Amino acid sequence: MSAAAPALRAPGRLGFMVALAVLVADQVSKLWLMFGYDLPLRAPVAVAPFLDLTVVWNRGISYGLFQQEGDLGRWILVVLSIVAAIGLGIWCWRAERRFLAVSLGLIVGGAIGNAIDRAAYGAVFDFVHLHWGTFSWYVFNVADAAIVAGVVGLLYDSLVFDRRARAD
Repeated sequence: MSAAAPALRAPGRLGFMVALAVLVADQVSKLWLMFGYDLPLRAPVAVAPFLDLTVVWNRGISYGLFQQEGDLGRWILVVLSIVAAIGLGIWCWRAERRFLAVSLGLIVGGAIGNAIDRAAYGAVFDFVHLHWGTFSWYVFNVADAAIVAGVVGLLYDSLVFDRRARAD
């Protein structure tokens, strides 16, 4: 008797659809800005008093930490991103709450999007620069924003939903 793989629950399906949507939005925005709009030649482009489109090639991880100049570091980051996406994807598969699955999907889609950049270009293409007066936020992309939103969602889920479950 063979054990069939458990069916993908509705929250898990939703999480994987979110991951796919983030991945597509991330890659389409990067490809269009690089090759369609030709942002590398036009940058910086002022969109609003607080928002510019620019070009930053991030060879590290979030906030430019752990910059990698060589191929070994680049491929280590690619592998770590894929391993993290697989682990979070498994968690998403098993998720019982939609909010948790969506949060995980945001992170998975973003991690894969940035891993594709690293594999294809050797660095992640970041282009959104938020600033106000002398304040300047780091330059990021759709994948980065999704990852941050997903992490915030995980924190909220663990603080609110887990607390409610323990109270029951």
